[in-house]
Amino acid sequence: MNKVYASADEAVADIPDGCTLMSGGFGLCGNPENLIEALHRKGVKNLTIISNNCGTTELGLGILLQNKQVKRMVSSYVGENKEFERQYLSGELEVELNPQGTLAERIRAGGCGIGGFFTPTGAGTQVAEGKESRIIDGRLHVLETPLKADFAIIHAAKADTHGNLIFNKTARNFSPMMCMAAKVTIVEAEEIVQPGELDPDQVHLPSIFVKRIVQAKNLQKWIERRTVRKTA
Repeated sequence: MNKVYASADEAVADIPDGCTLMSGGFGLCGNPENLIEALHRKGVKNLTIISNNCGTTELGLGILLQNKQVKRMVSSYVGENKEFERQYLSGELEVELNPQGTLAERIRAGGCGIGGFFTPTGAGTQVAEGKESRIIDGRLHVLETPLKADFAIIHAAKADTHGNLIFNKTARNFSPMMCMAAKVTIVEAEEIVQPGELDPDQVHLPSIFVKRIVQAKNLQKWIERRTVRKTA
């Protein structure tokens, strides 16, 4: 089955206002740039976005935030986005912060059909408020529930037309599990090949979790913090 769409705009055309959206990447690494820009053009609003972070003030998911398209963020790290800070402190943006490992495991649980899990991370802190706790092996644990989404927008290094995916390094941190936890996964790939061209042992995510694919174009591959080595 060929899952390739003609454009990013066509692939996101049915994403409605008020839906829950997962967005892959780690910082600005592995962001689905084309799909984010398509959502910006579409103007879909009141989004709940589940992502490790919300880009920077002017890049990545930050462009949706600036355009007032985001109602709620479920994230881990948000320190590079001044507009995020402003909207949160002014009450314009709902925020649910998660320890990074907990966020990853909640997404994985959503994709694997796990009803919840106990973790010592955050136990006894504000993270645990309103959640069930219990002692396991003599240590306080808190119950965390799975995260699921209506849609996921994902960037991959390679895909075949059936939807088998290969990710590149850090971009793999959240993306595969998000593909599993969403009802509809939309992938932009830097390279799209025919079925059989990918080495099966190198495939990070099988095609069953992918519904739509688009060719990534004009990627900027932003760098969140550029550092250089001091010369001697």
